[in-house]
Amino acid sequence: MNVLLITALTATLFNVVLTLLVLGRDFRSRLHKVYLLWGIAVTLWNLGCFYLYQDISTEEAFKWAKVLQLGVIFMPVTLFHLCVLISQTRVGLLLPLLYLTHAGLAVSLFFNRFITGVRPIAFGSAGSGYWSVPGPAFWVFMCFYVVITTSLVLMLYHKQKIVPPMQRKRLRALLASIVGLWIFGTNDLLPILGYDYYPGTHLHFYPLGNFAALYYVVIVGYSVLQHQLLDVHVTLSRFAAQFVRLLFMFLIGFSLLLILLWIKPGQFTPFSFASAIVVLLISAVVASFFFPQFFGKGTDELERQILGDRFEYHARVQNLIETMRSFPEQKFLMEELEQLLAHTMKVISYQLILLDETTRGFMLFHSHPPRPNVALSDMQIDSPVFRFFQETRAAFLSCNMVYETTRETRLEREARMQLKLFEPEFCFPFFSGEDLVGLMLLGPKVNQDLFTPHDLRLLSELASNLGLLLNQIRLRQQLQVAHEQDLLGRMSRGLAHDLNNLLTPVQTLLQLSQEADLSQAARQELLPVALRNLQTVRTYVNEALFFSHNAKLNGKPAQMVATVREAMTLAEVPAQQKGVKIVFQEDTDAIIEMDTILIKRLLSNLLGNAVDASPSGSSIDIQLAPLPKTEISRDWYRLQVIDRGSGISSENLKKVFTPYFTTKNTGDGKRGFGLGLAIARKIVHLHGGNLSIASEEKKGTTVQVDLPSKLTQTQTLQQEAEKGAAPKL
Repeated sequence: MNVLLITALTATLFNVVLTLLVLGRDFRSRLHKVYLLWGIAVTLWNLGCFYLYQDISTEEAFKWAKVLQLGVIFMPVTLFHLCVLISQTRVGLLLPLLYLTHAGLAVSLFFNRFITGVRPIAFGSAGSGYWSVPGPAFWVFMCFYVVITTSLVLMLYHKQKIVPPMQRKRLRALLASIVGLWIFGTNDLLPILGYDYYPGTHLHFYPLGNFAALYYVVIVGYSVLQHQLLDVHVTLSRFAAQFVRLLFMFLIGFSLLLILLWIKPGQFTPFSFASAIVVLLISAVVASFFFPQFFGKGTDELERQILGDRFEYHARVQNLIETMRSFPEQKFLMEELEQLLAHTMKVISYQLILLDETTRGFMLFHSHPPRPNVALSDMQIDSPVFRFFQETRAAFLSCNMVYETTRETRLEREARMQLKLFEPEFCFPFFSGEDLVGLMLLGPKVNQDLFTPHDLRLLSELASNLGLLLNQIRLRQQLQVAHEQDLLGRMSRGLAHDLNNLLTPVQTLLQLSQEADLSQAARQELLPVALRNLQTVRTYVNEALFFSHNAKLNGKPAQMVATVREAMTLAEVPAQQKGVKIVFQEDTDAIIEMDTILIKRLLSNLLGNAVDASPSGSSIDIQLAPLPKTEISRDWYRLQVIDRGSGISSENLKKVFTPYFTTKNTGDGKRGFGLGLAIARKIVHLHGGNLSIASEEKKGTTVQVDLPSKLTQTQTLQQEAEKGAAPKL
């Protein structure tokens, strides 16, 4: 049993498997096509060696020597081409000239000008084989071989010093494999150059090229998994991790058997050698299956260095994708996401940017590490990053040019510049239907490893599901608000019924008392108070009944400016009585699909509150302006009512939308008892808009209402279905 035969055959098989793996992942990739040429060349070399180490005739040996040399001829140029693509180095017309030259050398092989024959050579006690006798074309090849391999090593060495840290690892892995292959491959050229002994020694020459080819395959295979050396992604599951562990065990066992075979060559037969390998693998598989702790209980630090942590976090990403729909609140989802990205995947930073339903602008929703408030005024639907995703529907945008293999477009460059503030590695979009509602920005990994294509595919799937889930959580929160309002409606109906029953006899009693023989002074004191309180309670009842009925929208396109001015007319009398001026600043001729009666009621409530809070001699500003466009199908407008009154404390500001909560101790019949803002918010929500309040004590209050130009399709259908319903209050 010849150790050289085993290494040559094993190297051939390993190289074929790796070449098919690379090509099978994406045979359209230019890099993979070049790797196919390189793989064929290495396979021909190893296959030729396998036959030349056997006891065959000289004629047959000459035939296999030509097969071997055909692979040798194309190995340098294909390897050079491969390294040029991986290192992204421009060489112009040099590659076509090199391929043309080596094709000419291949032609000379068939005319016996590259090699002229073969000769037997002994390797001492290790055996013997046939070696090629060089022809004139071979010496031309040697010149190219020396120049190309030297240039390769120098190019990669200098390139890895100037590239970013992430790409540096992949180039160093490639450089290590090439240097090893070059050294041991050059060793096999010695007999062709006329050296049967190592120069200056009495040591027999020993072939090492096939050993180098075998471990070259291992190094490149490891680099593919660990450092993204090629455009190859492998689904790294726990099963794959176990497979790699068994492969390492196989290589260790194989190396030990080769050493024994080299020491005692006559003690092994092909059957015994193959049986030992098979028994080793089967034993390891069975033991690891039935006894998971078979590999020991020690630290896994070395294993993680060898295998990396992708096996772990790929499983975690997939698990989060499958289970995230069960998260009831954003808080728990964000905690799990931070655990995954920051602690398992170990990214330096990440940010979530979402469309804020309250302000109709984009905001920094969540970030790691936490960032102070970041102005995102340039984040609009017509900004570069949003136009890029809307136009291309791309799964992600790479912000590090290390990942780019094609020339960037102007829109891509502008999008990357817009995101430069966050220093991301990748940007993933959140879509809701046709609209882009957010972004996930992902920074580099702490260890500067590259993101593999499988990483990006999983992260794209994660971003897609995350965007949908965040939108669903928001919808659930809106439904919860609607449910709470429905419960308040039920309570209001009960309260209204009880109050009406209680006040009816009081009203009757007061009326009878007015007709009775009461003193004039008593009547003048009691009756106006009783009637005023009665009117106040009835006003409260009417406001409470707003919650008890399902308000119907009669949405029609109308001018918002005209509606605002009508509401101002209703508020003019109390404003003049208090000496308050109302100023309207319109910045748009907005046409909004709305229920004008409800919108006027909304504005009357807001203006009434503003007048009550404003001191004499002050002014109330009403501002109407369009918002930056964030949707394709409709526009949004912002209405603000700004007073300079007493303001609201931060504690009370949290409660202003709570029905029946009020800071007013008196009422005049036109004010209710803490239902005004709750009614205002319900009107805004019925129109699909948002209402928010900003206030500071002793400085005033700003009520902000954002309304869309069109009702949603659901609202329109509901409106049409309810046209025959009872009128609103």
